[in-house]
Amino acid sequence: MAPPLVVVTSDAITHNDASWSGTPSTYVTAVAVSGCMPVQLPVIAQTLDPAPLLDVASGVLVTGSRSNVHPPLYGAEATEEAGPYDEARDRTTLPLIRETLRRGLPLLCICRGVQELNVALGGSLHAELHEVEGRNDHRSPPQPDLDARFALRHDVTVARGGCLAAILGDGPVFVNSVHRQGIDRIADGLTVEALAEDGTVEAVSVTGARAFALGVQWHPEHWVRTDPASKAIFEAFADACRAAQSARTKEAA
Repeated sequence: MAPPLVVVTSDAITHNDASWSGTPSTYVTAVAVSGCMPVQLPVIAQTLDPAPLLDVASGVLVTGSRSNVHPPLYGAEATEEAGPYDEARDRTTLPLIRETLRRGLPLLCICRGVQELNVALGGSLHAELHEVEGRNDHRSPPQPDLDARFALRHDVTVARGGCLAAILGDGPVFVNSVHRQGIDRIADGLTVEALAEDGTVEAVSVTGARAFALGVQWHPEHWVRTDPASKAIFEAFADACRAAQSARTKEAA
C-alpha cells in the first residue's frame, strides 16, 4: 500500500523580492520519516478550497511559524508589536482545521498550529506570553545554530489518562520552547493535555474527536529522529493516518 498522504500547511514568504509559499523542511521530513507522504498546501492571495486535497489525504499537519495569528480573529487589536502576521495563512489554516475535524481526519498541530486550533474553535491567545504576570519567558534567543535554538529546555506535566498520556505516559516530558504567544482562553471543545510549570497550556486535544486530534506548543518535528517523545508523537499521528487510509480504501471497495 502506498504511504498515506498528509497535508502540510505553508507560510507566505518573501524571498529575492518575490512572493513564495513554503514551510521549513523539518516538518515535511518528520512526516516522511514517520512513513507518510507530505503534500504542501500553498498559501496565496486567493483563498484555496482544501476539499479536493482532503478528499484523498489521510491526515493534516498544521505547522509552526515565525508569524502570529491575526488578533482580530480572536477579538483583540492588531498591533505592530504582536506581529509579524500572515493573513494569507490564516485564511487557509483556520477553515482547513475546521474541515479536517468535520471529516474526522487525523490532525496534528504544532506551535502556531495549536494556537490556530484554539482560535479556529473560538478561543483566544496571549499576544506576549512573557508579559503575563507569573509566566516564564518561553522565547528562545535567535541564533544561527538551530539545534541550540530548538534545544529541549523544560518539563511539561502531562494530564493523567489523557490522549497525550496514551502516547507518552503520565510522567513529565522534556520539551523545547520557541514561542512568545500562547493559549489564553481555551476554546470550548478542547481538553488540556499538558501544562508548563507556570501554567502555560502546552498541549490540547479535541474533545470527542473521531480521530487523532492533538496540538502541542513545542516542536517535536525538530528531534523526531533522536528524541523518543518527539518520535512517539509523530508515530502515533502516522498510525492514525494509516488507519484513516485503510478505512477509506475499505469504503471504496
